[in-house]
Formats: sequence, structure tokens, C-alpha cells
Amino acid sequence: MDRGVIFDVDGVLVDSYAAHLRSWQTALRERGLDLPEADFQRTFGRTSREILRELFGDRVRDEDVPALDERKESLYRDDLARRFPAMDGAAELLGALVGAGFRLAAGSSAPPANVELTLDRLGQSRAFSAVVTGSDVTRGKPDPQVFLIAAQRLGLAPASCVVVEDAPPGVRAARAAGMASVGLVGTADADALRAAGADVVVGSLRELTPGRIALLLDGRR
Repeated sequence: MDRGVIFDVDGVLVDSYAAHLRSWQTALRERGLDLPEADFQRTFGRTSREILRELFGDRVRDEDVPALDERKESLYRDDLARRFPAMDGAAELLGALVGAGFRLAAGSSAPPANVELTLDRLGQSRAFSAVVTGSDVTRGKPDPQVFLIAAQRLGLAPASCVVVEDAPPGVRAARAAGMASVGLVGTADADALRAAGADVVVGSLRELTPGRIALLLDGRR
């Protein structure tokens, strides 16, 4: 079966919102900066450099960004290692897709160590034939680069891939890549995901099956 499913990681395979918020707030507090949750929520899913520039401007110097980013990500991984909040149904869906012959990829702008930790804690590292992380891309979502690289590594045409995403920029990236997309409600609501162009919107990964994903791909051909 020449079909693939590309999963975003944060908000799709791991419910990472709270861990990201805690780690950002701690790392910034150490530098005398405050991050209200509303500001975090508004920028969630963007790169650290983009977040820092938008929220703090010249209060964070460009040369300080790498160290601050490294500290934040270290805190995040420590948090996740203590209490890993897997998305409901993630491990079961991955196993079912592999059993049905789908090729799986992870497509994320997160650091490699974060993605590796998530797949390891899910117990599904071997399910993925390809993994694309922030170290592999130069342009973030909604640019389609991450998903196009994933499809290439899977050896599949974009039209043979479905992307599972929880954020409108990711859905738009899937569309720009020429791929079908499933929007998972969580970070964004159903209306926002549909407006971004999601072909299917679900409230839980348990609503997805290999058969439903196959029908989605067949319907686009």
C-alpha cells in the first residue's frame, strides 16, 4: 500500500501545551521576564526566536536567544520525562496504521531531542519510517517544507499522504504541500481548522481508523 500518514507531534501525539507553558515561564522568570498564558497561547506553535521577538522585542538580545531556547527546551524535556501526557488514542492509532500497511512519518518544527523523547515515551519509535524535526527545516509552517521532506523520506508522492495537525498553520502547510489533512481539535477549535482547509475535523484520535484515512485519500484521487 503506497499510502502515508504524517503526524505533527505537539498537540497531536503529546498533549504538550501545559509543559511548554511551564518551561517558558520558568526560563523567562529566571531572566526577570513574565509570560502571561494569553501571550503564550497566541504564539503557541511558532519558533522560539519568533516568540521572543514578538513578545519581548529588544528586551531579549539576539545573541541571548540560543541559550534561552536551550534552557527552555531542557526544562520542557525534564517536565515531559516526569509526567508524559500522551494524546488519547495515539499509540493505538499508530499501531493500527502500521498494521494496515501505512507508512508513518513525524513532521515537526520541534528540536530533535523533543521529538525523540515523545516517540520513545509513546513506545512507538519503530512505527515511524521517517522523522522530520526543526533541525531539518529552514522555514516553519504554514510553509509546506516539513511535510514535503517527510513525504520524500517516505518515498511517497504528496497526494498519497494525509497530515494530522492540531493548528491552522499546519493545516495550511498540508494544503500547500498538496496533501489531505485531518484537523484535531485542541489547540484550535473546529471552525478554525475548517477555515484553514482541513478535509476532516475530529475531536479525538480515537475517531480515526485506517479505513477512514484510506477513504479520505481515495476521495481526493
